[in-house]
Amino acid sequence: MQLAAPSTVQPFRQFFALTKPRVVALVVFCAVIGMLLASPEVAPLKLILSATIGIWLVAGAAAAVNCLVEQSIDQKMARTRNRPLPRGDLNSLQTLMFAGAIGGMGLWTLYNLVNPLTMWLTFGTFIGYAIIYTVVLKPLTPQNIVIGGLSGAMPPLLGWTAVTGELAPEPLLLVLIIFAWTPPHFWSLALYRTEEYAKAGLPMLPVTHGNKFTRLNVLLYTVILLAASLLPFVHGMSGIIYLVGAAVLGGPFLYYAIRLYVNYSDALARKTFQYSITYLSALFAVLLLDHYLI
Repeated sequence: MQLAAPSTVQPFRQFFALTKPRVVALVVFCAVIGMLLASPEVAPLKLILSATIGIWLVAGAAAAVNCLVEQSIDQKMARTRNRPLPRGDLNSLQTLMFAGAIGGMGLWTLYNLVNPLTMWLTFGTFIGYAIIYTVVLKPLTPQNIVIGGLSGAMPPLLGWTAVTGELAPEPLLLVLIIFAWTPPHFWSLALYRTEEYAKAGLPMLPVTHGNKFTRLNVLLYTVILLAASLLPFVHGMSGIIYLVGAAVLGGPFLYYAIRLYVNYSDALARKTFQYSITYLSALFAVLLLDHYLI
């Protein structure tokens, strides 16, 4: 009995790894924030669970397609060579069937248990990330992160429409925040992974335009991000709690970006990348706290 367990558990772990759980967790978190902000009262639990499951499944399918398309690239990069496809734990057909199965289930869930608008927006997000970004933009232009960042910025809008069934300005402000957050987040990573991206043949900004130009762009986009983070307060979507939280959280991000530009090191770029994840999660958590306390 004990000898049979690994053969059952290991394939599950490999398929689960295809969904990039950490990335998808942030996607789902932002979508849930959108759901909770969409109404003065908490939406029905069944609706929240259905939307969360549906969005998670489609996001996981997009991540699996990304792994499928980039498996040859992943083999050349230290941070990705242990993914299931480069290791040979799964093959392309298994990955394609898995992505199709969970993606189809996710879209069915959203259409039948949430609403058609959310399903179509989620499907568009899938196409944007898995096809337009992964297949077209990423190997073509150093602005891949900027242009393709729109699909990654959509989760709050998906969560909002899941509850309301309609578009509104408020979730678009959250989309704008994530859109502005994406370049300093990913370019911080690219700075200390430049050699790997070059080896893989990907035209990331530090590969095509150099370290200093990328650092300048990280700083400029961080300033844009901090300005965008104030828009929920300006619009009247949030109150003083969020405003203070946005300022407190934005300060360290700007500090990292300035230090990165003035006195670069790989260790500092890594810290900037790590803080960017904390920043986005904490910013939306403060926005949610403000929503329910004021």
